[in-house]
Amino acid sequence: MTSSAVPLVERVGRLRGESFHHPSYPISFRARTYLVFLGLRGYATFDYPWLFAPGQINIVEPAETLGIDLGTKELLAEAIELGFHPSSARQAMHWAVSRIALHTGVFDVTAITDDHIAEALEAIRFFAEHLDLERFYPSAQRYRDGAAKNWITHLHQLQVVLYHRGQVSTQPRQLMPSWKPPLVLPPRMQTVAERWLAARRLTDRPATVVKLELAVRRFGDRLGEHHPEIISFADVTRDHCLGWMQHLTEAPTERTGRPLGAVSRIQRISGLTQFFRDTAAWEYDDVPGRALITHRDAPRPPARTPRFIPEDELNKLMPVIEEITCPYQRAALLVARWSGARRDEIRRAPLDRLDSYPDSTPRLRLPAGKTYTERVVPLHEDAAKALREVIALRRDGRERPFIDELTSQPVQYLFIKHGKPLSTHYLFETSIQQACKATGLIGPGGGEGAGRGTITAHRLRHTVGTRLAERGARLHTIMKVLGHSSVSMALVYAQISDREVLRDYQAVLEPGATIAGPAAADLKSGVLPDEAVNRLESNFFKTELELGHCLRLPAEGPGVPRGSRTTTR
Repeated sequence: MTSSAVPLVERVGRLRGESFHHPSYPISFRARTYLVFLGLRGYATFDYPWLFAPGQINIVEPAETLGIDLGTKELLAEAIELGFHPSSARQAMHWAVSRIALHTGVFDVTAITDDHIAEALEAIRFFAEHLDLERFYPSAQRYRDGAAKNWITHLHQLQVVLYHRGQVSTQPRQLMPSWKPPLVLPPRMQTVAERWLAARRLTDRPATVVKLELAVRRFGDRLGEHHPEIISFADVTRDHCLGWMQHLTEAPTERTGRPLGAVSRIQRISGLTQFFRDTAAWEYDDVPGRALITHRDAPRPPARTPRFIPEDELNKLMPVIEEITCPYQRAALLVARWSGARRDEIRRAPLDRLDSYPDSTPRLRLPAGKTYTERVVPLHEDAAKALREVIALRRDGRERPFIDELTSQPVQYLFIKHGKPLSTHYLFETSIQQACKATGLIGPGGGEGAGRGTITAHRLRHTVGTRLAERGARLHTIMKVLGHSSVSMALVYAQISDREVLRDYQAVLEPGATIAGPAAADLKSGVLPDEAVNRLESNFFKTELELGHCLRLPAEGPGVPRGSRTTTR
């Protein structure tokens, strides 16, 4: 391997902004082609910083000239079959395979493993922290947003192709991983945190583990900044936790410039609470051995009323959704509209789960989701038609099954494109935001003040639940359709609806509404007998509790016996 003892700038030769004719280290710069030749012949390997710093290194053409087959032609054909564009797939296969080959000396693409790809990804991320980075790129952020992002995409495409070959076991991600620093704590604390997170990964969903890791990370950052003397969780006290919780309520976040909201603070505090509770129950070393905080230390979650979509807004939105050009997005939103299914349940729907009832009504079998229970729901014909279009596109696909994150069983997912599961962001958020903007359903927010759609995909679920309740569906039916595991969850929809509240309000408080007993009309028209008026005046301040006296007028029928409940006037 090329010697990393020599400074990188000397080994690369040409720095940022320099011309080809006047590099800082001309010998190194002009020797680059010869070094690549040595690497292709198997006489040398190269560290990744040397391969990354120049930006562009011509490797594939020299290899072809030497009669060396890097195996990219077969990879390119398979990538195109998975739906990748030929030009982007060619660039990805050439870049990824050639860099791995020159770094490892592995020129047989069938020998590339998950470890090779993981090493290259890690090297890309670490190069952002290289001391000489700005000698080759304007800044670390420009490097991340430009070259690094492209290279990670290249490696991801290679991984997708190799996965469907059966050559690697790591499943392609729905989204590219976000750029975040690794969890870094003092060694003893790091050991405990990683051990706990590894245990949680055995039972929790990946999204849950991400939130747990974030809670421990932020707590560790706070300790490192204000209490650097703490090197073990055993030294952490409740006061340290309370100080961190106070910090959450006051410190502005990088993304919004405002402190975290109540829901986000609940998630962080719950994650740290679970860490102390689990490590105490599992008798870990270097921990307090007891729960320093509990759920009672977190803010009380607000009880929110489900926000269904009003009829007029829904009538504007649905025609636009039905005209969405992407069949995957259109089908996902129509299923959400007519089934009330959760977004993740739709995203993870298997290919073969659409059939029909005996009367030919379409029926969709939804996978286990938040409540870990599969269910069957009837489906509107519009949604079923959209699903059949996607099924037709996927029927001849040769993709390898994916291991479901919840059931751990191999599944042929329905919503697959370019060899990987489509994300909820693509299927729902992106498409419904475009539909909102097309219909003018825009509120404040959004990037650069452009506004943000007022409708979210989750509100389609609330709309189904509200409509079922308003039209008299049984509580069990609401639970069955929405996949609720407890009655209390379904009761949110079964309570008195907005329309019923409005109807009762108008019946009582609208002008002309009757708000008193049967004699109210006589009183308002002035025909009430003087005897009755005198009775009301003389007994105005009497109450049931004080005197046990019924104040019914004679015209309203006989009085109520003493001790019985009655209306006090």
